[in-house]
Amino acid sequence: MKKNKVTMLIGGLCCLIGVLAKSQTWKEGIVKDEFIFEKVSFPESHAATIAETPDGLISAWFGGTKERNPDVGIWLSRMVNDQWTSPVEVTNGIVSDTLRYACWNPVLYQIPKGDLLLFYKVGPNVAKWKGFLMSSKDNGQTWSKPTELPNGFLGPVKNKPVLLSNGELWCPSSTEGNGWKVHFEITSDFGKTWRKVGPINDGKTINAIQPSILTHKNGDLQILCRSQNRSIVESRSNDHGKTWSEMKATNMPNNNSGTDAVSLKDGRQLLVYNHVKTPENEKKGARTPLNVAISKDGKSWEAALVLEDSPVSQYSYPSVIQSADGMVHIVYTWRRQRIKYVKIDPAKLKSKPIVDEKWPGLL
Repeated sequence: MKKNKVTMLIGGLCCLIGVLAKSQTWKEGIVKDEFIFEKVSFPESHAATIAETPDGLISAWFGGTKERNPDVGIWLSRMVNDQWTSPVEVTNGIVSDTLRYACWNPVLYQIPKGDLLLFYKVGPNVAKWKGFLMSSKDNGQTWSKPTELPNGFLGPVKNKPVLLSNGELWCPSSTEGNGWKVHFEITSDFGKTWRKVGPINDGKTINAIQPSILTHKNGDLQILCRSQNRSIVESRSNDHGKTWSEMKATNMPNNNSGTDAVSLKDGRQLLVYNHVKTPENEKKGARTPLNVAISKDGKSWEAALVLEDSPVSQYSYPSVIQSADGMVHIVYTWRRQRIKYVKIDPAKLKSKPIVDEKWPGLL
């Protein structure tokens, strides 16, 4: 009889744990959740980026009729008095009176005590796009004329650059011709001169693009990348980026869509991504849900937030930073119609281990 009672007690506890896991809202730590804009003159928006200037937050994205359409330009909004300003187009792909190309993948970067940089691409498609750079001396209110980057350089392809202790700005980049390959574009004078490291993979065993650079307390560098291999892939460097380990799959799923990550001031790593594994024999997986995971070492990850989980449409291409006050800021594509902004207090995140690529509480 006692044995039966113990068995029943254990069974009840397991059921309770399961119910609690499923009942977690996965919203703890979110401070603000809003659209940057409600209505604009163009139907589609995608590939947002965010930075912190001395005047506050600023975000940019590409918008127009549809991705690849020649009318797609780079749009920008600033946070003023805790409100996002109306979007303005800051640059486009007009070449002449009769020729115009689409703009792609803007990336903002605030130079410490310096100019605000805006990298972006222009071209008829990914294979033929070119990298451009603009700068602002007044925190994004006015901008310089676009400057084309040197031949063969694109700047950061999707995710933010990282300034290393030696003064070099490392721009994570990639190419998609003849296999997906990751490389780095480095400037020690914030865009005047450039050098390149990589590619660090051959685009055969692992096909990867759009890396995010993480820094660890011991000085190691780590990248996390989108891939065609059904998992987020990584590589590490213990010599300040001179050499990189063989690119390998992590234990985190990927749907062949963009991710982003940031190294927090407390030493943890934070990842924003779709917790979706591309189905076998498919090229891409669903771009929902959109999730946040946290890690102490960049290897073992814990579930922290579900930003979006509607089965309707897509929630994708996140960009994430940590501001001077310690808050985390994320922007991402909402159904290709709008750009969503989420502010997070990382000290209030409640996380649970991700085991066998399964989000806790899901069967």
